[in-house]
Amino acid sequence: MIKMQGVYKTYPNGVTALNGLDIHIDQGEFVYVVGPSGAGKSTFTKLIYREEKPTTGTVLVNDMDTSTMKQRRIPMLRRQIGVVYQDFRLLPTLTVYENVAFALEVIEENPQNIRRRVMDVLDQVRLKNKARFLPDELSGGEQQRVSIARAIVNHPKVLIADEPTGNLDPETSWEIMHILEEINTAGTTVLMATHSQEIVNTIRKRVIAIEDGMVVRDQSNGEYGYEM
Repeated sequence: MIKMQGVYKTYPNGVTALNGLDIHIDQGEFVYVVGPSGAGKSTFTKLIYREEKPTTGTVLVNDMDTSTMKQRRIPMLRRQIGVVYQDFRLLPTLTVYENVAFALEVIEENPQNIRRRVMDVLDQVRLKNKARFLPDELSGGEQQRVSIARAIVNHPKVLIADEPTGNLDPETSWEIMHILEEINTAGTTVLMATHSQEIVNTIRKRVIAIEDGMVVRDQSNGEYGYEM
């Protein structure tokens, strides 16, 4: 599913973000990625959807080698990966329905299939009744649920959630976590970068801790492991 071997990433300014990662993640796993700010977590996730390339080493995602991938094959990879951001990144002039549908329109999906699939995922994230609302008419939690719907509308094999609860209140954060758990239970691999000690210690999953660009801990049913 996801395999990194001997992965190093050094940026042009000389900063080494990753320092010899060896990681294997199976289909259907739920993995928390934790560690201090600047530890290399974002670079790790960006390698998966090919926003970054390793300086050396191999990155395999669904049997595709992203480290040697031609530019024209990147869209094919990204159709298999959904990404949820902390800051939502919704298009402000489009409705909830249009924001989610856009992810299918860009791959020229059949319009009839688009409508059916968009309404299905909006129902899944409990927003079917707000399909015609604009993003600024929604709460932060609702906007994040739209972001999740957009990320999963194309049936991705992998969902990357980058601090998905970082800007949300505790009650809303738990709502988002329950949705992510449901998505994972349906078979999607979920990688969630987080600084939430409470979430990691309550909903126990595999924990990969990255510090100074290296994996310092990899535990199934793990704890957050950092003082807040």
